Amino acid sequence: MAAQARALVAARWLADAVKSNRVGPNLRILDASWYLPKLKRNPRAEFEKTHIPGASFFDIDECCDKSSKFDHMLPTKGEFADYVGDLGIGNNTHVVVYDASDFGSFAAPRVWWMFRVFGHNSVSVLDGGFKNWLKEGHAVTEQYSKPERAELKVSLDKSWVKTYEDVLNNIKTNAFQVVDARANGRFRGVEPEPRENIEPGHIPGSINMPFPSFLDSTSGLERPVEELKKLFQQAGVDMQKPFWVTCGSGVTACHIALAAHLCGHPGVCLYDGAWAEWFIKAAPEHVISEGKGKQP
Repeated sequence: MAAQARALVAARWLADAVKSNRVGPNLRILDASWYLPKLKRNPRAEFEKTHIPGASFFDIDECCDKSSKFDHMLPTKGEFADYVGDLGIGNNTHVVVYDASDFGSFAAPRVWWMFRVFGHNSVSVLDGGFKNWLKEGHAVTEQYSKPERAELKVSLDKSWVKTYEDVLNNIKTNAFQVVDARANGRFRGVEPEPRENIEPGHIPGSINMPFPSFLDSTSGLERPVEELKKLFQQAGVDMQKPFWVTCGSGVTACHIALAAHLCGHPGVCLYDGAWAEWFIKAAPEHVISEGKGKQP
């Protein structure tokens, strides 16, 4: 299996790899763009129009548990291995993930986390994403050549994936901190959720750290480690204690996991069903909101 890779790689490093034809069985690039429906952006169509040379498209709505009624829930080991193997990724492949979000990064940390939960640690997020790649003037293309299929052997670390029942039990025990990456208005319950029939609010006792706070608003680059540590401190997250992360549907929560990893706190656990599941299943008293909340 490929060795642990640094969590972030710079656009210049990847551009040099592209220019020197290093993209292949030992280095694969994935465009993991995904957007909330309200943005009316088609990530696959955008990929087909322009992307980093040598990249393949990773669809979190395809590589998922399609039997679940919740969006892009984690797939099985076999489903994940089959999907990424079809993208030319084997056990010795260094994977670099990016997306084309205006934030600089949106869904890429989710795919980074997925590879790691399935035991493939040679995975990095492109710092600043496609936004910074374009800003630095690196090459783009519309051409796509499907990689030759590879075989990836994976193992799932189930301890990293938390369920509704786990989080419900934690309300009683308060054994773990729960950190939510959604916008503050959604967390407080005063701004609407993007999904129908889901009201905003938060899990009792959870802490809010909106994911854009980890990124430089101009460049989209990840903030320096010392700034990240200060953000956790200001939010009231004790980095010496374990914590779980959540958001709307398990995507932007992985920004918190990435930031924690950069701060030397690897292995942050994800509540995969996230708020979309919590609101549906939770009792009204477990939906904390300044707004409508959940009616009995």
